[in-house]
Amino acid sequence: MTDFADPLADKHQNEEGAVFAPRFDASGLITAIVTDIGDGQLLMVAHMNAEALRLTLETGIAHYWSRSRGTLWKKGETSGNLQTVVEMHTDCDQDALWLKVRVAGDGPTCHTGRRSCFYRQVVTANGTSALVMLLETK
Repeated sequence: MTDFADPLADKHQNEEGAVFAPRFDASGLITAIVTDIGDGQLLMVAHMNAEALRLTLETGIAHYWSRSRGTLWKKGETSGNLQTVVEMHTDCDQDALWLKVRVAGDGPTCHTGRRSCFYRQVVTANGTSALVMLLETK
């Protein structure tokens, strides 16, 4: 079982040391940014609680905490598009994670069937902002 160190009070140790001490927020979550290991495309942003992070580290398959459903989920378990974690990074104060993954199956990550959850661009013209679909197909 993977145990995490308590968040480090020493800022220098937290930023420069070798101890992995993830800082979960008041809701017990840490943000996870997920990109494709092959081409670097941003696939999704999700959240992990301690159990999801532990399972991810132990199995090598990404697990997340669904804030909307209030439950743990193994990404791709029903679709077959499992995310194998190739690399995991943390930011300077250890309150965010960056997962570089390889997606199995036919590759979609988004529940809409798209490769990425970021399939719309915000554009502003004449003081009005709107969403424009990117050219990626489902």
